[in-house]
Amino acid sequence: DWSSDVCSSDLSAQALRARRRFHRGLKRKPWALIKKLRKAKKTCPEGEKPEAVRTHLRNNHVTPEMVGSIVGIYNGKVFNLVEIKAEMIGHFLGEFPITYKPVKH
Repeated sequence: DWSSDVCSSDLSAQALRARRRFHRGLKRKPWALIKKLRKAKKTCPEGEKPEAVRTHLRNNHVTPEMVGSIVGIYNGKVFNLVEIKAEMIGHFLGEFPITYKPVKH
């Protein structure tokens, strides 16, 4: 259960939408992403960045447990690698990779 993994102080700092989602529980796919990120962090050597975990879950919230991980987020064409930082907590994963090609005039 997700509520036992995240302390209440972490949830109180997040937006209402994120708190509601965690209160109602994580489904199978977001939970699988968390497990893959845990495994990648555990298997990497000390002091190095973990291996990137690729995902299509753009609607997943960034949690404090994800900080320091590298996630490949699908933008519709390719997987953009994003390193999760503390300032990203509470935002959606889909907010970080750009989904369009800027116009060159």
